[in-house]
Amino acid sequence: MRIGVLDVGSNSAHLKIVDLAEGRPPRTVATLKHPTRLAEAIDPDGTIGEEAVCRLVGAVGQAACTAALHGVDELVAFATSAVRDATDRDEILARVADRTGVELGFLTGGQEATLTFHAVRAWYGWSARRLLVMDIGGGSLEIAAGDGREPDVALSLPLGAGRLTRKHLPGDPPDPERVRRLRRHVRRKLAATAGPFAGDLDGRAPGTLPVATSRVLTQLAVLGGAPKPRKGPYERRVLHRSRLRAQIDDLAGMTAAERAELRGISAPRARQILAGAIVAEATMTALHVKRLEVCPWALREGIIMHRWQMMADPAARERAPLPASPRPRSHLHAVPMVSEAHA
Repeated sequence: MRIGVLDVGSNSAHLKIVDLAEGRPPRTVATLKHPTRLAEAIDPDGTIGEEAVCRLVGAVGQAACTAALHGVDELVAFATSAVRDATDRDEILARVADRTGVELGFLTGGQEATLTFHAVRAWYGWSARRLLVMDIGGGSLEIAAGDGREPDVALSLPLGAGRLTRKHLPGDPPDPERVRRLRRHVRRKLAATAGPFAGDLDGRAPGTLPVATSRVLTQLAVLGGAPKPRKGPYERRVLHRSRLRAQIDDLAGMTAAERAELRGISAPRARQILAGAIVAEATMTALHVKRLEVCPWALREGIIMHRWQMMADPAARERAPLPASPRPRSHLHAVPMVSEAHA
């Protein structure tokens, strides 16, 4: 079975196409990444700007074409918080479906946290007895923990790096007082939401492996000296809380352009990397975590593992259904990437 997983996030749309066969590991056939930059285009009223919607339509159209060219049997297409929380979400979904033939679905924050946990469990296996997983996206922070295949706790908080940058750090560089207020805001939100689960989320619990996923946390680890992504997924990467604390002050005094010159920091995430660092440091402190292992698998791989599991256990679909789009129509080969921008 060949499936494609299309993840439309706050910064980019990622497509991963894999072959699944019972008893064999997933085999990657093709990947595609296209920028959307939705996080920076959300207006004060919660709508997404026209240019960003055009980029979104183009990215989904390109992904659908690629999926069709590779003969996928199923395309799982979903959007995370940037589109899910937009006030004009329904109009955006209708436009994407009309132009590309792809119907974007949604996952709840809890589902995102759970599926990311599945991916991390699959990567580390049972040698990691208990996992504590953190994922910082553009719109939300996901935390999950447990010692089984399913997490005991799966939380989603509105503490994404893009969301916080847009609401709390408008300057370039930001005003120092705004940075201080954001740090207090993040600590309060963590205490209110994650506090009741303190026992389940304690990184000091015996046998716990604290793990980071997401580009934000990976780039912060590289900034702190971890191997760059081009070294491959099997290189060990660790994010240290002590180094992160020192980095926050440095990042706060830089412009986005200056941050983009730093080791490991990409230009698309340079503006929001400060907020990501603030969330990472505050979360690690709240959960008593000194270091995080960086896992190369995350939400997309969690969905792939879910589909792989369904091949052996079809009842899994009923227990945890996921959004799926119909197979891309053949006419999608003709969808031009610039058609929406010039319509």
